[in-house]
Amino acid sequence: MNEKLSMDDLGRIDSVEFKNTKKNKIIIVLDNVRSLNNVGSAFRTADAFLIESIYLCGVTGAPPKPEIEKTALGATQTVSWKYFNTTQDAVKELKELNYFIASVEQVKNSVMLNQFHKTDKRIALIFGNEVYGVDQEIINQSDACIEIPQYGTKHSFNVSVSLGIVLWELLR
Repeated sequence: MNEKLSMDDLGRIDSVEFKNTKKNKIIIVLDNVRSLNNVGSAFRTADAFLIESIYLCGVTGAPPKPEIEKTALGATQTVSWKYFNTTQDAVKELKELNYFIASVEQVKNSVMLNQFHKTDKRIALIFGNEVYGVDQEIINQSDACIEIPQYGTKHSFNVSVSLGIVLWELLR
């Protein structure tokens, strides 16, 4: 019989172990993400995938905020994060640190996620605003644009869903 695992059965590491565990060489960049629930979800997903850090940019809310914690479930205490006044400032820093910059957006000449060839470089994944997506200026500065294949009538996923899909595909 399939029986749900208890928290002890899952064998998760604690927050101290998490801080000392080697992270995947990925930084998530949130470009003016308005929903604090989406921000919290990004933290929780980043924790689950051992992501190096989250960069919060522009109007994107930063911890501590109850609306972020509601979905982060404590991940704001484990995942490293940094705030930037603009996404351009974040991209500038990432380029100086030699990150491969990939915007997750539907653009001409985008690469479908399932056809994206992983790079050996550290990668920064930029996820955009819930209405407008990734800002065109940031797209222009990106090394690549990754598009998630979609087959229905809607033209986009929620940003937190996109995060999970992209990270799963890149890390599997």
